[in-house]
Amino acid sequence: MEPRISLITLGVKDLERSLRFYRDGLGFPTTWKPEKGVIFFQTNGVCLALYPYEHLAKDVSDSFLVERARFSGITLAHNVRLKEDVDRVLQQAAAAGAEIEKPAQDAFWGGYSGYFSDPDGYLWEVAWGAFEIRDDGSLIIP
Repeated sequence: MEPRISLITLGVKDLERSLRFYRDGLGFPTTWKPEKGVIFFQTNGVCLALYPYEHLAKDVSDSFLVERARFSGITLAHNVRLKEDVDRVLQQAAAAGAEIEKPAQDAFWGGYSGYFSDPDGYLWEVAWGAFEIRDDGSLIIP
């Protein structure tokens, strides 16, 4: 297997609401419409998809059709180039309807970060200072 993640799919309760949050609120580009049953966002690096939670769970197995836990043990991260961008992105997310779960602050690892949750409770860390960022937005992991 090549060391690559191509697509992350989030199971969502309301496809239209999540489309508005990611496309209109955060500015993620897409040409897909909700009537196709799935939304794909072209991002720098890994692409993001939104799919109805029940359909996604059923695609794996009927045994996965359970209520999703508040904390699933997974966070998504958006690393920024400038420290002040952490606060700006968190404010943008809040204006789009996100819940700020942890305001931006100096982190134990030497950077600056905070967390928000999207309308379905998926956690996003917005971080600065951990890694160098290439022109295309991908990270350089030393």
